[in-house]
Amino acid sequence: MTDADGITQPRPGEWDGTVLSAGHTADYKPFTFVDGEGVRCSLYVSGCPFACPGCYNRAAQSFKYGTRYTTELEERILNDLAQPYVAGLSLLGGEPMLATPVLLPLVRRVRSLFGQSKTIWTWSGYTYEQLRHETPDKRELLEHSDVLVDGPFIQRLYHHDLAFRGSSNQRIIDVPASRDAGQPVLWQSRRRDTEDSVPFLTPAAPRS
Repeated sequence: MTDADGITQPRPGEWDGTVLSAGHTADYKPFTFVDGEGVRCSLYVSGCPFACPGCYNRAAQSFKYGTRYTTELEERILNDLAQPYVAGLSLLGGEPMLATPVLLPLVRRVRSLFGQSKTIWTWSGYTYEQLRHETPDKRELLEHSDVLVDGPFIQRLYHHDLAFRGSSNQRIIDVPASRDAGQPVLWQSRRRDTEDSVPFLTPAAPRS
């Protein structure tokens, strides 16, 4: 079904990532500051049938875009996350909730290795309310997430200065707080960036 904004909307459980996913990733960007709070490692997965008009990553709507996810990439991500100045992992797409064959093993390892010391941010075209009634794999990925940026990109609601999202319908949701409250709770930053947030290299002494 296509809604009034031209976005394809699924019925509950209609899209099954265990079937649709081809195990491809569009990109991996370590040590970025744009995909969530703090220094982050961002994994962009491939495949998104929401097909939002004006999507900034249109090529990644194909489930076969990019390259196959590998154990080598997974080890690289975990090694990058181990750096003390990295705040956590960001999962974008494409649609992460339809890449669970790749992402669930990864986030389980993240939690096993780092506990709650690294945050997991997930961007999804599904809303929080939709995900609460979705397939078990999607619900598990939601449960592993600390923050969910939810909802499809709506071109008419785009604004250039929205933090961490593209259109004003999208919400930044604190997943653990929402679980406790029984309803969506908007995320609020608990930190303030300072010069001590990340290590800086000591300038080399001038040569004579």
